Amino acid sequence: MSWHKIWVIARHEFLTNVKRPGFIIMTAIVPALGALGLLLATVFGGEAQQIGEFLERQFTGGKPYGVVDQSGTFTPMLTEYKEDFVLYQTEEDAADALEADEISEALIIPQDYLQTGRVIVLTRGSGFGAAEVSDSAQVRGFFVAHVLAGRVDADIRMRAADPVRAEPRVISGGRTQGEGPLGFVFTFVIPYVLSFFLIMTIFVSSGYLLRSVAEEKETRVVEIVISSVRPMELMAGKVAGLGALGLTQVLIWLLSVVAFSGGLVAVVAAAGAFLIPTRLLVLGVVYYLLGYTMYAILMAGIGALGATSQESQQLAGIFSFFAAIPYMLSGLMFVNPNALVARVLSFFPLTAPTMMMLRLPLADVPWIDVAGSIVSLVLFIPVALWAGAKLFRVGLLIYGKRPTVKEIWGILTN
Repeated sequence: MSWHKIWVIARHEFLTNVKRPGFIIMTAIVPALGALGLLLATVFGGEAQQIGEFLERQFTGGKPYGVVDQSGTFTPMLTEYKEDFVLYQTEEDAADALEADEISEALIIPQDYLQTGRVIVLTRGSGFGAAEVSDSAQVRGFFVAHVLAGRVDADIRMRAADPVRAEPRVISGGRTQGEGPLGFVFTFVIPYVLSFFLIMTIFVSSGYLLRSVAEEKETRVVEIVISSVRPMELMAGKVAGLGALGLTQVLIWLLSVVAFSGGLVAVVAAAGAFLIPTRLLVLGVVYYLLGYTMYAILMAGIGALGATSQESQQLAGIFSFFAAIPYMLSGLMFVNPNALVARVLSFFPLTAPTMMMLRLPLADVPWIDVAGSIVSLVLFIPVALWAGAKLFRVGLLIYGKRPTVKEIWGILTN
């Protein structure tokens, strides 16, 4: 294998594709949207603030609850709840306030509340508001605090109304990290979002690779190229050059986000780097590099199989599906990151990168799972590179139609 030829191919792929209008447009989208956002915020500052307040009310429910206390247990209302709960004398008054959109729901507390626990919930539009009230920690705290008021010590009443304020701490390498109110954000939310973002960058780079191979096959340029370089050298050069292209695009996006946010994102990322366990950061980089290399090679090989670019993209969807399987099981990951199905998928090369990126922030993953997943990827990548190089021969020997499984197998075994 000639490293010089690989370098020449990689440089050619990068310099050729970086000038494409499609790449320039896609790369400019994020900075353009950021500039547009700043322009709108400057020109329509007042209106933008009003829109933001409206959206905040829609998602946070900003209005208080109405309360009609027929039992006398909640009158007078405790001071700490007067901002979020409003007392009304009659059910009609509460209904009028609800119709006027002054309150989110109205809670009608009957005289026999202490004996039955029954509460009538008045809502507008649908009955989903009643289910929301039943699950609301704020409403539950309101009822507990008033029922215990004057019967138990004030501190006990407050703890009964708000018994748990979880503060996550992650032990890594004998050190406790992720302390304080931002612990949950930096030890779970940010790693989870970054894992999704990294997988997205993998497919951005792999997509360029897939399109490049498919276009060269369609125009039969690859027949000329393959006469002067080995298929494996061509594959390695494309993976390196188009991988650098994809990472360049992502880097421009990140820098534009940092610039338009006034550096806030950089500050948060720097803080997260200190709070996220070192093991998680290192393994995240490892899985990203291995995952990109594997999927890029597979995308390039698949690109040589299709008779057209569209057909190649459809075939590549198979690998996209495998990479997305762990995200389909994210509900299970939240409950039990070390479940048997999660561990099995961690050893399967096509799902190992995404599955491990999801599991690592959620639990203390057994070392055998980490080692096994990395070994499976390291062993699979040379096989994928060899098979991908062979698939170029399939594209050359069987041109103009979709090759059959028998034909593909014959090329791979020769």
